[in-house]
Order: sequence, then structure tokens, then C-alpha cells
Amino acid sequence: MPDCSPAASRQRDPNPVPARPPVLAGTDLIVVVERRRDFRWPDPGGRIMTAGAYAAAGPGRPCRVINLCRHVDYLSAGYYTSLLAEARGDRVTPALRTLVDLADRHDLADSLADFNAGLAHLPPPPAGITQHTANIYFGRTPDAGLGDVAARLFQRLDCPLMRLTLVHAEGQGWRIAGVAPLGLDAVPPAHDAVFMNALEVHARRRWLRTRGPVAPAFTLAVLHDPADPLPPSKAETLDHLARVGADLGVRVEVIGQRDYRHLARFDGLFIRETTAVTHPTFRFARKAEALGIPVVDDTTSILRCTNKVFLAEALAGHGVTTPRTRLVTRATVAEVAASMTFPAVLKVPDGAFSRGVERVMDPDAFHRVAAALLARSEIILAQDYVPTAFDWRVGVLGGQVLFVAQYHMCPQHWQIVRHGADGSHEEGATRAVAVADTPPAVLAAAMKAARLMGNGLYGVDLKQTAAGEVMVIEVNDNPNLDVGMEDRAAGPVLWRRVIGHFLTAAGRVPMPGSTTLAATEHAALARLAAVRAAVA
Repeated sequence: MPDCSPAASRQRDPNPVPARPPVLAGTDLIVVVERRRDFRWPDPGGRIMTAGAYAAAGPGRPCRVINLCRHVDYLSAGYYTSLLAEARGDRVTPALRTLVDLADRHDLADSLADFNAGLAHLPPPPAGITQHTANIYFGRTPDAGLGDVAARLFQRLDCPLMRLTLVHAEGQGWRIAGVAPLGLDAVPPAHDAVFMNALEVHARRRWLRTRGPVAPAFTLAVLHDPADPLPPSKAETLDHLARVGADLGVRVEVIGQRDYRHLARFDGLFIRETTAVTHPTFRFARKAEALGIPVVDDTTSILRCTNKVFLAEALAGHGVTTPRTRLVTRATVAEVAASMTFPAVLKVPDGAFSRGVERVMDPDAFHRVAAALLARSEIILAQDYVPTAFDWRVGVLGGQVLFVAQYHMCPQHWQIVRHGADGSHEEGATRAVAVADTPPAVLAAAMKAARLMGNGLYGVDLKQTAAGEVMVIEVNDNPNLDVGMEDRAAGPVLWRRVIGHFLTAAGRVPMPGSTTLAATEHAALARLAAVRAAVA
């Protein structure tokens, strides 16, 4: 049982077992730390790498990554280590989703309530003690009586180093109050042997990808914020979607953030509110996945698409043509500025609707804007400026083209959305284009980029130069879908396919017409297949 006395919580083992150098198996293993001195133990295999060095290394042969950075909160060095690893196809622990789950402590404690039964055997603490903490290293802990819980927590969360907090209440026994990531600096010398042994065992084991719950059968909730000034779908569009759903035997109900605790009564979730990892929309998506109901946008799509660093690494690593892009940190500002041609574009990783995207005309402006953006994020992006009259937008749902549109720049402005200092905004014109009339190179590039994000709903933004070169700018989750805009060329079939996507994902047989493609769409997709074959 854990010794909860105050003295025990401060006391170190007077004769700790010395930690022997680890034997980290395999040549494909990297241990990433924030600073080299954070890893105070021997490194005979040369596996230790700083987060900055890992970010600068770029994509290469896939490897296994153990992320032991001391800071793993949103947009920190540790966050970017896991994000870059996933973008490059590396197997990383902890996964990006794990870091986001650990940051939401209220939901996390609720999700771990089933572990409390495993604490029933622990005796009550001494008088006056109501809390106990235990360190967990790769599923192992020096605390007697908590070995099974530690192993199960690591299996569930896959976080290398964690601090478990237990609380005791009279008549209720021990329960989990929280689990938080643990930095290497919090490993006491008395735990060295346990830590190093656990690291070695974990490095030798076969890494398996955890599986989430399988979505069962099918009422569609649509999450919407009527106060959002730039919603992905307007209220009249959602009314139209409800009418289409009724025709197909699906009830569509618009919900708000106050409906979070009632999500279990729905059979699917369609998020039509601007998403972000640190926004309630992510909690909704995560809860829908935990409940086993189909959701658009899913958490993986949100994690990948809302961070432009992930996009840049993933697209570059898979040969998708983009404007020349460089990752910028405080240490590399001068180097990158010297390599750019001007004008250039600087982007904060999690900007949306043209926010956090700045055009800089010269090196002085580059340094000034980069300093401001780096105050918000450890890494930003610098990109060549590619002027065009419009951006192509290809909507992709479930691996198939849903719509195509041209988003034109605002008059006298270089972006499709112009934001005023007073909070107002102006949007450029939208022109829907039939899939059959879309250049095959645009479709091919869009499909290749969307496949890297998942199987959800994506809006791929592309530019086509006067010479015909097609470049992917970014892949958006939660793309705009509005009646009379994106659907003008695709027609009513677009909305039937949206409903049909949820029915199929939920294991229900879609009604006729809900997932069918128009003949012109089939022709365009056949042209796309021919382009793919030629490229291959």
C-alpha cells in the first residue's frame, strides 16, 4: 500500500540502487528531451536528441520516438515533438491526442472513474492525510500496491512519465483525482533504477497502436454557435440540412455547447462551429468518439488540420507540392529570413480564416512580425508568397470529392478574407465549379493531400500558377458548406451525401440517393484516376 505519511513523501532512500546504463534496443529509437542536460543518465547508444534538433532534422526513415520533454502543454516544445513525429510517420509516445487528453483534467478524471475499483484494496491513510501522489514510469511505479493501476493507466493513456494523484474520503475510499505528465526533473535519484529499467523494457517491447471504440448504429446532432461571426455553415444552411435529413429518415437537431452532457442521446455529431484543439469543439469530438458515435470533425482531423506545422511536414514528407515552406524558431529567424525571397508570408500554426497570417515585404518586417508570432508559438512557418486571383477549394468527404469552388481574393487585398480593426470582416466572391470542369491536376493534388489527414470532411486549398503548376496551401477540417455557395454546382446530391456519410459510418444502410455520385462526378473521378496512374 502507499505510505501516505508526510515524512515518507519527502524522504529519499538513503541507499538507492544505482541505475545502470540503459540498453535501448534497435537503431530506429530516438529519445527526445527539451534540453540535453534534462537527461542526466548515461546515453551509451547515442539515442538522446533535443526537441530543437528533432524539429530541424526534418522527415526521414520512420522511427520510434519517446517524447520526454518536460513541457508538453499546447504549442510547447513537447507538443511539437509529438505533432512532428505523427506528421513524419514516426511512432511516438505520448501521442498528440494523449497530450490533449491530459490537458483537460476534468474530463480525464471522469474518464478514469472505472479505475477506482482497483483501489479498493488499499487501506485508509493515517489521520489527517487525505491525498497521495505516485510517480509512474512507463507503467511502473515504486509505490507498493499501485503496480496494477500504474500498468493499466499507461496502457490507457500511453504517457511515458505521469504523476498520479489519489484522494481519500471517509466512506468512499481512495479514488483518482488526477493524472498529469511528469518532467524528467521530477524523477528523484531514489527512483533512478526504476526509471531506467522501465525505459529499457519499454524500448524493447513491440509498439502497438491502440484502438478506439467502434461506432455502432444511428439522430444527428449539429453543433453550432449562433454568435460565431464566421461560421462554417449559416443557420439557414442547417435548416436546409434538417429538411434533407427528414427526407432520408434522419432527424437533425442543432445543439450548443450546453448540450455537452447530453451527447450520448444522439447517434452522430456534425460539428459546424470553428474548431480548435483548445476549444470546446475538441471536447465534443473526443466525447463522441468515446461514446462510439460517428463525428465530423474527428479529433485526429482537428489535431492535424488546425496546425500548419503538421500540415507542412506531412505534405512535404509525402511529395505533395506546396509553396516553399520553412519552420521558424527563435534560434533560426535570421537564417530563414536570409533565405527567403520577398514578399513572403508568415503564419502562426493554428490560425484560421486568414487570421495569424501576415505578408511581409522585406527582412525588417520579417524579423518584426516573426518576433510577435513567436510569442504565441514555439514554431511558426515562413512561406513563399504565391499571388493568384483565387484559391481552388476542393471539398473531400470520406475519400471522395464533395464539391469544388473558387474562393476569390477580396478586392484590393491579398487574402480571401479581410479583417477590419473594428472586428468587421469582408469576404471575396465564391464561385462553385463542377467536378467535371476542374483541372485534373487540382483534383489529384487535393485528393492526395486529404488522404494524409484521414477519412473525414476536408477543404483543400490550392493555388494554380499561370504556368499551370498546382500547389497545396493547406488542408482545412470544418470547411465552409453553405446553401447557394459550395453546393451551387454539385446540387442537392451534396447534402444527401453528407447525411449518407453519417449513416454509413454508423453502420446503417443509407437510403437511395444519399451517397450516389452524379454522372459528371463519376467522369471527373475517372479522369482523376487516370492522372494518378500517369503520375505513378
